Amino acid sequence: MTETELRGKRALVTGGNRGIGLEVVRQLGEHGMRVFLGTRDLEAGRAAASALGLAGITPLRIDVADPATVAAARDQLAPHGVDVLVNNAGVNPRHRVTPEDVEAAWQVNALGSWRVSQAFLPPMRERRWGRIVNVSTELATNAHEGRAGGVYPITKIVGNAMTRALAEDLAGTGILVNAVSPGWCRSDMGGESAPRSAAQGAASIVWGATLPDDGPSGGFFQDGEPLPW
Repeated sequence: MTETELRGKRALVTGGNRGIGLEVVRQLGEHGMRVFLGTRDLEAGRAAASALGLAGITPLRIDVADPATVAAARDQLAPHGVDVLVNNAGVNPRHRVTPEDVEAAWQVNALGSWRVSQAFLPPMRERRWGRIVNVSTELATNAHEGRAGGVYPITKIVGNAMTRALAEDLAGTGILVNAVSPGWCRSDMGGESAPRSAAQGAASIVWGATLPDDGPSGGFFQDGEPLPW
């Protein structure tokens, strides 16, 4: 889509107050979009939005694992809702993983994306236009070596499957739904030894958020190229 077409459209980025999510907020804002920076901690969100120094960035409290805050965020943005939804919030339990860690990863990485998508879909359906990007990982494919069976890629595999199912449900509605991997990026989650910058990872996601009307739906991509499932 052109900058003219994007200007004024509304986007929500969950987990938007730091790392790749914050960079996605920045890049969408630079396209002229009005961006809601989703954050569990509203003060942290305000600080992050202020640091960007861009007009049209508004912090919004939303915890994707908490149905009450999702509903409150939906109601706050009603009746228009958003045109673009980036389900970026994620957790990656490491070391000794407890049952509580597994439940948290499931609630955020998999069910959270579904929960937020369902909340913000109705206005998109009415307008017959929308873009939903579920941020995934290149580990969420059987073609990747060394996945190590961690809970993070398992929940992202589920998220990929939900992406495909939702895309099929929305076929012909003007709403495109895709899973996008930012790659291994330098961030709190990826660490400092990662080969890609947060800006590179965010650009991969923004590609999916700004697809033209004839763009793909139901796919899994990185840097605009399909990844094997």
